[in-house]
Amino acid sequence: MKRKLIAAVGVAGMMIGLAACGDSDKGGDKAGGGDAKELTVWLTVDAQNNWPDLVKAADDAIVKKHPGIKIKHEYYGWPDKNAKLDAVLATDKAPDVVEMGNTEMLGYMTKGAFAEVDPKKFEQSDAWLDGLKESVTYDGKTYGVPYYAGGRVGTWRKDIATEAGVKAAPKTYAELTAALDKIQEKKGDKFSAWYQPSPDWYAAMSFVYDAGGSIAKKDGDKWKANLSSPESLKGLNEYKSILDKYMHGDKTKDESDRPVVFGQGKSATIFSAAWEGGTAADPKNDKVGKLADKIENFVMPGPNGKALPVFLGGSDLAVPVKSRAQDVAAEWINSFTGAQGQKGLLAKGNLPNNKTDLATLKNDPKTVVPATAAESNWFVPMAPGWGQVEKAQTLKTMLQQIGTGKKSVEDAAKAADAAIDKVINTK
Repeated sequence: MKRKLIAAVGVAGMMIGLAACGDSDKGGDKAGGGDAKELTVWLTVDAQNNWPDLVKAADDAIVKKHPGIKIKHEYYGWPDKNAKLDAVLATDKAPDVVEMGNTEMLGYMTKGAFAEVDPKKFEQSDAWLDGLKESVTYDGKTYGVPYYAGGRVGTWRKDIATEAGVKAAPKTYAELTAALDKIQEKKGDKFSAWYQPSPDWYAAMSFVYDAGGSIAKKDGDKWKANLSSPESLKGLNEYKSILDKYMHGDKTKDESDRPVVFGQGKSATIFSAAWEGGTAADPKNDKVGKLADKIENFVMPGPNGKALPVFLGGSDLAVPVKSRAQDVAAEWINSFTGAQGQKGLLAKGNLPNNKTDLATLKNDPKTVVPATAAESNWFVPMAPGWGQVEKAQTLKTMLQQIGTGKKSVEDAAKAADAAIDKVINTK
């Protein structure tokens, strides 16, 4: 599931009166909610459809500890959740637990919408994946708990690689580019050896971070755009090289239709969320025929000799500051995301929230690729104005200009830095 940071227009308004909350608990219990009579948990439909048994297990653990407590669940689709959350946070009917896409956390943390939590109270918190840990941390404080992760992998057509004389998936960047060169020569310039939509900043920034660059860096208590640094420019130039050599589709389009294009047989390789290969092979998208038997996942190698660092997506769980059952909410989250919960999530095909469990997946041929890829990861700058940067599509604009040749890499990066610096430190 692709998660976009949703600029919460009503977040500022919903904060009115937060400081006055917590004087009473649901059912008349004391502030803090240690003996709450009721708990309301908001999750997305992913949990409802795919692992309701794990939700029930967490409920049962809380009911056992707090006999008589009533636990209510509400499930939302990703496009609808934040608008409903914004509306309810402006009232005294806030849920006690809410699921957030990890890139959605920042806008709410900067406005004080979520209660601070103590990581020590949550199992395996000392091993949380770096990218997920960053997503729940703001100004050195923790405002959420990682739930599960989603990484990125390389996916290519084994049959096309074989036709071009390539016998195995690449382990190094030199092997990757050599294979792509052979495929491109074999298939001609109307085919994309690597279908890589120019504006896909998740992929582009992987090259930037691989080269030692970054979107922005913190300087004291302020953030400063960093795309014009020598390291970032090196990564961006490598990304442009990929686009120029292997991407022969429409370079103005974003990545939303990538699985469809791949399913139509117009490319040999994609670098994407791990689920996209499966979506391409779905019968409704598969125009190749038995595509599922012809694709292979691999850890995308990077130019610096290591695995290309991937954007680590996923979900977090947070406790709204207006919750009147914060203690029990934290207990529910721990039951749901702790060691037993993670085992259940792994069994459902998810990546875990921690390095310990992630390491175990490397022993299974079915999961070794996404697990290995997720070990090297990056995350967006946790700056107060990052939401404005993403809403303005600054990175997408820069990358489209680079991909189409409208601007040089240096000029596009310089313009993006200027745009980022105007808003990145603004709440």
